[in-house]
Amino acid sequence: MSDWLADTRTSYDTVAVSYAEHTRGLLDGLPHLRAALRLFAEQVSGPVADVGCGPGTVTALLAGLGVDAFGIDLSPAMVELARRDHPGLRFEVGSMTEPLPGPLGGVLSWWSLIHVPDELVPVVFAHFHRALRPDGLLQLGFHVGDRTSLKTRGYGGHPMKVHVHLRRPERVAEWLRAAGFTVEARWLLGEDGAVLFARRG
Repeated sequence: MSDWLADTRTSYDTVAVSYAEHTRGLLDGLPHLRAALRLFAEQVSGPVADVGCGPGTVTALLAGLGVDAFGIDLSPAMVELARRDHPGLRFEVGSMTEPLPGPLGGVLSWWSLIHVPDELVPVVFAHFHRALRPDGLLQLGFHVGDRTSLKTRGYGGHPMKVHVHLRRPERVAEWLRAAGFTVEARWLLGEDGAVLFARRG
């Protein structure tokens, strides 16, 4: 396992409990993100992988919207929490830098691509493309910007060591098109967030 991936796993194992507490109920105050999730649920058909699922909150929301959703996360501690809190759903330890189980009707990746280095983003998108059925739907959420920072302290004040990559929607859309996706919509969330909807060609 590469150093950045090992650091990311260790960091999220360390903050897993605090992260789950911090994000519990967070979507209640984010109506635009809830709308994006509902639209995704309405448009998708077949099993959906929530990649970078963390403690499983969004996976459970998808399931509540009638989606056949399961979660994948790099952090074993996050997966353990997700299985504990959502025992009726399936969660697996895995990395988006490796092939995903398929065929899938959809892939959801909310704010998990932010730790992947630029040179590996095309690899991740190729994995997403191969895992999806023809006409399968991908939804990405990410921080918007033009910089990379090193996060050394996180949720609950625990130590972390993760790089956070902020990217412009235009750049992410270019990577998606190069991987064989058609970008159908771009939603800007204030000044620092974006959600892209893309369809496998």
